[in-house]
Amino acid sequence: MAVTTSSIEAPFIFEEVTGDFQNITIQGQVSYRIADPQKIARLLNFTLDADGRDYISEDPVKLSQQVINVVKVLIKNKIEEIPLKDALKSSDKLAQIINEGIKNNPEINSLGLEILGLSILAIKPNQETARALEATARERILQEADDAIYIRRNASVEQERIIKENELNTEIAVENKKKQIQETKMEAEMVVQKKMHELEQVDIEFKIAMEQKNQDLVQLSAANARVEADAKAYQISSIMKAFSGIDPAIIQTLASMEMNPDRLIALAFQELAEKADKIGQLNISPDLMKELLERSK
Repeated sequence: MAVTTSSIEAPFIFEEVTGDFQNITIQGQVSYRIADPQKIARLLNFTLDADGRDYISEDPVKLSQQVINVVKVLIKNKIEEIPLKDALKSSDKLAQIINEGIKNNPEINSLGLEILGLSILAIKPNQETARALEATARERILQEADDAIYIRRNASVEQERIIKENELNTEIAVENKKKQIQETKMEAEMVVQKKMHELEQVDIEFKIAMEQKNQDLVQLSAANARVEADAKAYQISSIMKAFSGIDPAIIQTLASMEMNPDRLIALAFQELAEKADKIGQLNISPDLMKELLERSK
């Protein structure tokens, strides 16, 4: 006897009827291996022929079909409960349900088999149903496209309205801001003009006060000048009275008492000039001439 324990791939394809009586084709694959060779050897014949190449029984060959039959029964029971549209979209979910069901199947467990995995490769309707579904799907897609175009147009119109409204609101806001700026400028100009007027008023008042003070200063200066003139006049008058009746020569002598030498020499030459008609010859010593020249330089 020879019982293989390696994994075995068993593909399957069969037709079933959905809950709404539509024919579908289910294609998939189940993987399994013999986990308990002794158990399956007691139930199936794995005896080899005389040359040891082939089995004398068809049990090993039919083992995969037995597994597929269990899978078919489980799929049939599940497909009959769901409509066509749900069945076409249930590949992964159906494979998960069948995989769990076959692992807990008494027949599979009694043979000592271990299910490694099950996958549903395709679930397809017949051609007429497929064309009907395609037409329905096409119409739905076209309707969805029309709805999308309608929604897009409405959205575009709405966006355009929002944009226009925002533009108008922006223009209104800009105009209001310009108005506020203009009013602020006018208020600022009014404040500046008011301040300028106040400054001008203060300047005028300051000038008036300064002119008044200047006038008072001029009057005071004039009064002081009159007093000084009167004092000088009185001083001169007193001096003139004191010198009246005195010989001019005496007065001249008194005036020259504290003169510096230059002025005395000049005064001497002046007297000589006054009496030039009475002087026949005038001799000036070289030392005096040298002294006069140095002083003149």
